[in-house]
Amino acid sequence: MTAVLVLEDGRVFHGTSYGAEGETFGEMVFNTGMTGYQETLTDPSYHRQIVAMTAPHIGNTGVNEEDPESERVWVAGYVVREPSRVASNWRSRGSLEDYLADQGVVGIAMPGTRALTRHLRERGAMRAGVFSGPALAPVEELLERVRAGAAMEGADLAGEVTTTRPYVVPAIGERRFTVAAVDLGIKAMTPHRLAERGCEVHVLPASVTAAEILESAPDGVFFSNGPGDPATADGPVEALRGVLEAGVPFFGICFGNQVFGRALGLGTYKLRYGHRGVNQPVRHQGTGKVEISSHNHGFAVRAPLRGTFDTPFGPGEVTHVNLNDDCVEGLRLLERPAFSVQYHPEAAAGPHDSAGLFDDFCALMERGRAATDAGTSTATSTEGRNSA
Repeated sequence: MTAVLVLEDGRVFHGTSYGAEGETFGEMVFNTGMTGYQETLTDPSYHRQIVAMTAPHIGNTGVNEEDPESERVWVAGYVVREPSRVASNWRSRGSLEDYLADQGVVGIAMPGTRALTRHLRERGAMRAGVFSGPALAPVEELLERVRAGAAMEGADLAGEVTTTRPYVVPAIGERRFTVAAVDLGIKAMTPHRLAERGCEVHVLPASVTAAEILESAPDGVFFSNGPGDPATADGPVEALRGVLEAGVPFFGICFGNQVFGRALGLGTYKLRYGHRGVNQPVRHQGTGKVEISSHNHGFAVRAPLRGTFDTPFGPGEVTHVNLNDDCVEGLRLLERPAFSVQYHPEAAAGPHDSAGLFDDFCALMERGRAATDAGTSTATSTEGRNSA
């Protein structure tokens, strides 16, 4: 079946239908991961985005029931170069194309994914549409419909992907800590990584208030990844300020890092084409150590890369920087137990260089509990891998 991909600047790519037949609209982005396509499809951070895979061959291992990061596919559309003709893996339960069709995801298989990626790197992420069927409208008409779509800047999307009700992920083995996790678009592997470390994770909706977060007296608070423009996240920012004021240990990732930045009084901005993939080099400012990390974000925090800066909660600093573009990749407070990173330490399907950040969070909670028992302050309890 014929299919076309139309970008808002008028660039058009031709191919064949892949997945469901029909039409879809969203922000056009690309993912550089060589593996993990099922995790990408089910990551809520991709809500309202059309994702192009730069790896040339997609679908080799089919789909299974273990790897999804949520209960549904969130990408608005999917672009691949060459779909695998055979799904071959001992865990496979079906083909990727059938999976996309069952989920109603409109996609396109086309020879120009390299040209598309180069175009987006030069022109930036932009609105797009994928159209497939036996009789497509003229390109001029399709372009008008693409340009009528909503842009990602100013999009408040966390409320569209968050859980509708609180739920609990029990600790694996002995329960050591209680963590309140605010779901801004959380991936299933994140509470699992915490549960592996003895954390009972109480996952809460994005609309939760500081009082509701602190109601269960958690040992720590976590803010997840998620989609949309962080400039619209006034509710989560206000809730986090209440958490920081209470002095409860805090850890945030991705969208949670951007919310943390705003809570500290920093601004955010849209990247030209974002970071999406499992191969981003991030350097720790204190140690110089470089980690290869998993990313999915189109916005970043604006902060001074060297030295400290003032916040309503004492001095803060940038802990990590992206080596590709000097983007802020991590923040921490110096006098309160709070830190965040822009990338994904849970890293399904990898890499796992940054998994120790969950241990750092547990260490903060351990020190916070000890300080509470002793009746002392936890103000400087932010040492470890994150602040070496």
